[in-house]
Amino acid sequence: MTDFTTTRKLFHLPDGVIYLDGNSLGPLPVAAAKRVSQTLEAEWGEMLIRGWNAAGWMEQPARVGDRVGRLVGAEPGTVVMGDTLSIKVYQALAAALDLNPGRKVVLSDNGNFPSDLYIAQGLLRSRGAGHELKVVDPEAVEAAIDDTVAVLMLTEVDYRTGRLHDMKALTAKAHAAGVITVWDLAHSAGALPVELAAAQADFAVGCTYKYLNGGPGAPAFIYVAPRHAHTARPSLSGWMGHEAPFAFDLDYRAGTGIERMRVGTPPVIALASLEAALDAWNGVDMGDLRAASIALSESFIKQVEARCPDLTLASPRDPSRRGSQVSFRHPEGYAIMQALIVRGVIGDFRAPDILRFGFTPLYVSQEDVLRAVEILAEIMADRLWDKEEYRKKARVT
Repeated sequence: MTDFTTTRKLFHLPDGVIYLDGNSLGPLPVAAAKRVSQTLEAEWGEMLIRGWNAAGWMEQPARVGDRVGRLVGAEPGTVVMGDTLSIKVYQALAAALDLNPGRKVVLSDNGNFPSDLYIAQGLLRSRGAGHELKVVDPEAVEAAIDDTVAVLMLTEVDYRTGRLHDMKALTAKAHAAGVITVWDLAHSAGALPVELAAAQADFAVGCTYKYLNGGPGAPAFIYVAPRHAHTARPSLSGWMGHEAPFAFDLDYRAGTGIERMRVGTPPVIALASLEAALDAWNGVDMGDLRAASIALSESFIKQVEARCPDLTLASPRDPSRRGSQVSFRHPEGYAIMQALIVRGVIGDFRAPDILRFGFTPLYVSQEDVLRAVEILAEIMADRLWDKEEYRKKARVT
């Protein structure tokens, strides 16, 4: 049984703060500062350029990729780190389209993160080959999978409501129709058990600054199933994805396996922070994590609905149908969230009316949940949110 009182000690949590926004940015791992300092001083400072070999910087994306891969049910050697999530979405979608050249439809849903849809729109437009992005309601995805679809591109957990797609069932349905799958795990990795290999997913991508606690702007990852690893075309044919980067050939030759999905120079310092964050997962059982997450979210929903009748549950009521977040709706959701933050309960807001709360057992306790609901109930009962300064939206909401 995982001891979450022990994992809580591995994070810096400011006094007086209940942090329910790890679904957007994880807190600072205590070990991260020391690890980054070591990278700066002992590696970059003392080794200088020799660090690429002596400190293992060149192998870092694959090494860290395997550690992330363990948390998402990937086979060894199928995950690599680097670049941003948008770049990884582009790579995965482009490679998937190349594997299904006779079809023109990319199927997604309106619960997908908008950035993924933007990337798809830009990629399809630049191809100029008559491709179409078809966006349906989440509940309509399964019925929309047919032999016109080239790629099914979904975010497993809806960023607004926490709605959870059935990856295994939808992937099976897609494959039966000859469709390639691309899964975005931004709100899944580190939040719940993910089984990419067992689900026979084709491609997957994800970020590491949310539930994996890698820090602001932490590098993204990409997964390519072994059956595609040596044939998937790297549309962004960067130096680091070359078969022999230091041969300095003028023509591109794709690297072996997942290495071909590398693009630019690895963000060594950011990866060092992520490596420290991943240490917190040593000994964590993903089944225990999921059970604890459900217990926290169920307690939160029960208490909020009993004490805050003006808030409407936006997440699926069945815990097996949602990720590790709970969302409520209110027309003044932004102002309510600002009032909560002032009182030390940090969640976030998503337009037009969603208050989001993330439940991460690594550092969130039942006591945190109960206290957060007490504060929320006071804010709602006394209309403490009803102030003009709480309605003025910041650039990041």
